[in-house]
Amino acid sequence: MKEVLDLLQKEFHPEAGNIQRLDGYANRNYRLETKGKTYVLKTYPFHQETLDLLQEESKILLELAKKGDFRCSEPIPWKSRDYVKAFELSGVKVIARILTFLEGKFLGEVPPDKAQLSDLGSYLANLDLTLSSINSYPHKAKNSDWNLMNFIGVKRLVEKIEDPNQARLVRHFFLQFEENALAKLHSLPAQLIHGDPNEWNILIKGSRISIIDFGDACYAPVVCEIAIALTYLVYDKEQPLDWANDFLAAYHKIRLISEAEIELLYYLIAARLCTSICKSAESKVIDPENEYANYSEKFAIATLEKWIALSPEGVTQHFKKAIGFHSKKTESIESQLNRRHNSLSKILSVSYNKPLSFVSSAFQYLYTHDGQTVLDAYNNIPHVGHCHPKVVEAGQRQMAKLNTNTRYLYDLLPEYAERLLAKFPEKLNRVYFVNSGSAASDLAIRLAQKHTGRKNILVMEHGYHGNTQIGIEVSDYKFSNPKGPGQESHIFKTTIPDTYLGKYSDLETAGKLYANDAIQEIEVLQEQIAAFITEPIVGCGGQVPLAPGYLKELYPAVRAQGGICISDEVQTGFGRTGDHFWGYEAQDVIPDMVVLGKPIGNGHPLGAVICTQEISESFEQGIEFFSSFGGNPVSCAIGQSVLDVIEEEGLQQNAKNVGDYYMDLFRELAKEHPSIGDVRGSGLFIGVEIVEPGSKNPNQKLASIIKNGLRDQNILISTDGPNDNVLKTKPPLCFSRKNAERVVETMDSILKAQ
Repeated sequence: MKEVLDLLQKEFHPEAGNIQRLDGYANRNYRLETKGKTYVLKTYPFHQETLDLLQEESKILLELAKKGDFRCSEPIPWKSRDYVKAFELSGVKVIARILTFLEGKFLGEVPPDKAQLSDLGSYLANLDLTLSSINSYPHKAKNSDWNLMNFIGVKRLVEKIEDPNQARLVRHFFLQFEENALAKLHSLPAQLIHGDPNEWNILIKGSRISIIDFGDACYAPVVCEIAIALTYLVYDKEQPLDWANDFLAAYHKIRLISEAEIELLYYLIAARLCTSICKSAESKVIDPENEYANYSEKFAIATLEKWIALSPEGVTQHFKKAIGFHSKKTESIESQLNRRHNSLSKILSVSYNKPLSFVSSAFQYLYTHDGQTVLDAYNNIPHVGHCHPKVVEAGQRQMAKLNTNTRYLYDLLPEYAERLLAKFPEKLNRVYFVNSGSAASDLAIRLAQKHTGRKNILVMEHGYHGNTQIGIEVSDYKFSNPKGPGQESHIFKTTIPDTYLGKYSDLETAGKLYANDAIQEIEVLQEQIAAFITEPIVGCGGQVPLAPGYLKELYPAVRAQGGICISDEVQTGFGRTGDHFWGYEAQDVIPDMVVLGKPIGNGHPLGAVICTQEISESFEQGIEFFSSFGGNPVSCAIGQSVLDVIEEEGLQQNAKNVGDYYMDLFRELAKEHPSIGDVRGSGLFIGVEIVEPGSKNPNQKLASIIKNGLRDQNILISTDGPNDNVLKTKPPLCFSRKNAERVVETMDSILKAQ
């Protein structure tokens, strides 16, 4: 500090004194008092580019001082009359300059006041209008991560974010920026802007506003200035959008904001938050002791988590309303339904009394045509989250590189096969890739029948295994439907081992007793069975887990007949059940064949059959098996990315933690509402049985009321079971405890209203 003071006394004023260190991001700043006047000394590591920009910045500040009452810091010359000068401090060359010190409290220090937001909007609009007439060629050439025009380049820093869940959010917004904002941004009016009107660069003194630190001044579209200001106005608020209206209205009165600019604000605000998170992650590596550089990180992360739960269209309409634009008219649901039915069969049903129309999605959220955000507590196909950026990017990259069929050699096919098989016991060492869970079930039955030379199949009551002809034949849910084709002569059905509604309810003995019944059923058959297929948790049966120990008793009996044991993991696989990666593991068995679908590709059409080498070799004796798209490079890339995300983000453990909490919430709710008869499942695969109070009789009407009531509150669950009275919730594995609380609290309010 003494060396700095000596420099000031020599080069600035002999009476310079009372120097105090201030916080700074990448430079060292000091508060200086000289003869009753207060200044700021700013020093920077020497780079010629920095020197040129600081000299240009001084010109800008002097120009602003002439053109209006903007109350910006003014440059003060050194004795040499230079405003910016290079010196040596401790043997290191630095750049130094002196600015007037502005009195007041930082916006971040004063209680939030919406009147101040209006004043700030007016101030910043006037500042931008004035800056528009200042030409600064060095700033046009300036390259900074903080300029939102360079946002895509900041993506290199995502790898430095330690928390994979935060990285997931940030990756999503990079993808959305590239898809929805980047090209449009280049067509908007651009000029010199301040570049960083955050709460620690804005001073309040009475009714007067001042702005400091033009170090991030840059040449960019003016909408970036608006977005950056809004970011820091909303990012520590519980209801972010409520704090944007007054600022936008006041800004718009002075400098008109176009609709095209408004339509980019959602993505630009997210981009600023992501930049802050990325730069903080970088700072932790480069300068971990710099608390100032990392101060805003926690607010940025918290706001980004709120931002993902807001519909882009909804935010845009909110901003448009704030400045007087008319709301966008959307096509009515009735009109959309009519259009659908003009070209598609009505046999393709739609969900809920009031159908939903979606335009986009992110993780556990779906966004509607009219700007609403819907919490998805139902769809288990987007296993790692709707539009997960790593999955999307994996598909995009591979689609741009190579997509062909399996008649050719490409590394991705064996790579993915090896990754997937590594998740199974050693005996399950062959994989067949197809396009869906239905195709996988179909193929699994063909494999079993070819291997055994038999046709008979034992299936589970209420089981469902797909929409192919064979899939329907082995699905009691389909063939026993009043409109179904009926049970084929080679299909044999065993009773679902349900410990809530079934004849055996003791968890200690039910599994063995149900298995013994099934064993007796197959032992009396004239022809032995080729295979037994079941889900570990019977979804269409009402989310019914197989009674403990059931498969451990039944599998040996099936094998004693030479039959194949097939586990349908289309819904329960890939960590959904929390305790296990595959549902069959809960029964302490190893099947001979496993059917995969739905979550394997996170919504991309992909399925697989895993089997033993012996079964595969039997199948190889028949006609050639070929699937045009099964195992294509794009599918393999996407499948690998799903495995990556599950591992990187700890989603199986999240399914366990959140699922246990979720079921506990439902069980507590059941204590208050006798219409909840049973809560069952595992991880994020949960069923809630709705009954007539005081009995186990199904209450389909109330289940429908709850399902549609939740839908009216923008929450998706569904109903299932033979009596359609079981609420089923199987959300993406990124589902959170807060999400679970919202579902159960809303359900509580619906039940109380009945």
